[in-house]
Amino acid sequence: MRPARAIIHADLDQFFAAVEVLDRPELAGKPVIVGADPRGGRGRGVVSTASYEARAFGVHSALPISRAWERCPQGVYLRPRMARYVEVSRRVMAIFRDFTPDVEPLSLDEAFLDVSGSYRLFGDGPTIGRRLRRRIWEEERLVVSIGVATTKSVAKIASDLRKPRGFVVVPPGTEEAFLRPLPLERLWGVGPKLRRELGALGLRRVEDLLDAPKMLLERRLGRDRAGHLRALARGEDPRPVERRSAAKSLGHETTFSTDCDDRDRLEQTLLRLADELGRRVRKAGLRGRTVQLKLRWSDFSTLTRADTRSWSTDSTVEIYERAAAPLRELLAANRGRAVRLIGVSVSGFDESAQISLFEDPGSSGSALDRVSDSIRDRFGEGAIGPARLLSARDRGREEKAR
Repeated sequence: MRPARAIIHADLDQFFAAVEVLDRPELAGKPVIVGADPRGGRGRGVVSTASYEARAFGVHSALPISRAWERCPQGVYLRPRMARYVEVSRRVMAIFRDFTPDVEPLSLDEAFLDVSGSYRLFGDGPTIGRRLRRRIWEEERLVVSIGVATTKSVAKIASDLRKPRGFVVVPPGTEEAFLRPLPLERLWGVGPKLRRELGALGLRRVEDLLDAPKMLLERRLGRDRAGHLRALARGEDPRPVERRSAAKSLGHETTFSTDCDDRDRLEQTLLRLADELGRRVRKAGLRGRTVQLKLRWSDFSTLTRADTRSWSTDSTVEIYERAAAPLRELLAANRGRAVRLIGVSVSGFDESAQISLFEDPGSSGSALDRVSDSIRDRFGEGAIGPARLLSARDRGREEKAR
């Protein structure tokens, strides 16, 4: 008899904060909040990741930085270092692929693995899950929560249940019994709106949904939607793990502490973002054909402008210039209008252009990019950068000194 399908959902605990503590051990045990701007956590951005020490104060991802500061003024507020997180994530994903080629990354810090074909080499699903945890800890000093089940949706719910350091196995045939006592919001796709709809029917737990009359659900949700939800509640999810090897896009954006209508400052901010993004794209071994500018005005209306070429790039200068051109046009057409958020992203990655270990290193970025990257790798991010950014930093120091 063929063994049941074994799906693992692996989720690195507090990933961004964990990497920061890894690089700065003196932060261990402190409330670390990643997502701040340089002004001590009082800007208008949002929290990307909070350590468990910070979560004890009510700080969580997507919380405005200003609210986080109110709840946890003693926290250590850090700007995200996406290039570093991508670097570590790629190593972790490589560990996953040592156990199975069927890996579906969902983000930098989580992925599905179908290990059904790996039993003979590495053992059953729970055994592979334990080996994964051990290797990630031994090689990267990172903690991962693991869920093992026969479907993607149940494996993800399982990995979320006992964080941090969670390890939950749902044996084949026990999916419905495992799900029944859980609140409905644990089911994939049950967000606040659907939860309110179901709550209006007196349904709050998975068992309430399964025991409710079929006609009641279909009248409220429609036949297809009700049927899909009941299937998930029984643990039925036929979706396969889809192999993915690269992100669809990479980007950086920032929210200004006060709305900005200064063209020089906007261009300077865009240059900083392009500089950070270019380094991240090169570090990931990628080149993209599309560069996209994102602007959010002070009234919260948002627009994007994309520039797609026939060739791919990982050059900081080219990323900046292709985003700066539409920025200037938009500012000229909207004189006096202030900007709340600005961002830049690269997409349309050419996988055939990814850099291998055996390629000439001169194929990645300009000579200046390569020299800059190597200096930063050795001496830190602030060791070198575009002259326009360095001169602005110097002017800021002079103003503070006066």
